[in-house]
Amino acid sequence: MNKPIRKPLAIRPATGGTPLRTAMVMAAGLGKRMRPLTVTRPKPLVHVAGKALLDHTLDRLRAAGIMRAVVNVHYLADSVEAHLRSKASDMAILVSDERGQLLETGGGLIKALPLIEDDPFLCVNSDNLWVDGPVDAIGLLSERWNAEEMDALLLVVPQARANCHTGPGDFHLDPEGRVSRRKPGRVAPFVYTGIQIVSHRLLRDAPEGAFSTNIFWDRAIAEGRCYGLVHEGLWFDVGTPVAVKKTEAMLAHG
Repeated sequence: MNKPIRKPLAIRPATGGTPLRTAMVMAAGLGKRMRPLTVTRPKPLVHVAGKALLDHTLDRLRAAGIMRAVVNVHYLADSVEAHLRSKASDMAILVSDERGQLLETGGGLIKALPLIEDDPFLCVNSDNLWVDGPVDAIGLLSERWNAEEMDALLLVVPQARANCHTGPGDFHLDPEGRVSRRKPGRVAPFVYTGIQIVSHRLLRDAPEGAFSTNIFWDRAIAEGRCYGLVHEGLWFDVGTPVAVKKTEAMLAHG
């Protein structure tokens, strides 16, 4: 069941050239890497620097002028919904309920699509934390978006600034910003931040059930319609208890 949590009190224009009013917040994961912190609480409610990861994300969305957030839930879903209800806000929050089946990132987007009125829309993972550079990251994405050329615009960060991240990287960017994948056994210079602009066109012809957004990205890459934008601020991969402590220490020391 899709459950409305709160209605907006006002409408403000989003930052940047392409109005972004709606965001999908991915918050349904099991948080296995974050155990034992996620034994009794969902990962989006793990606290970092005195605030739940989900609240860090929602605060960034509000600051960017986003007026409508769709949050998917699965693991300990009642806790997430109760937390959302407790937050007074002028941003509308709707819940896409995946209690019956965890649908992964791609399936979660398709499940939530009837609640996402705008095209394009922002999609944000709730398990990372970012600090804006000279211009806010969502505003930069909005300004860079070109519907004629793009089905997805991914915010990426250089490997050297991917704090608490241990992987070999995700993508390469060509001079125009088009994305290509890391080759097997190689490293790539850019890491996906979990933040992207998505067009409804990206989500066409979706399979049923649970599947990864990678299916959509691979098609858009092949068509030359998946682009990347380099984040100018700080970014933290907050996926483990150790990463929580490292992130808090780095934020405390500026």
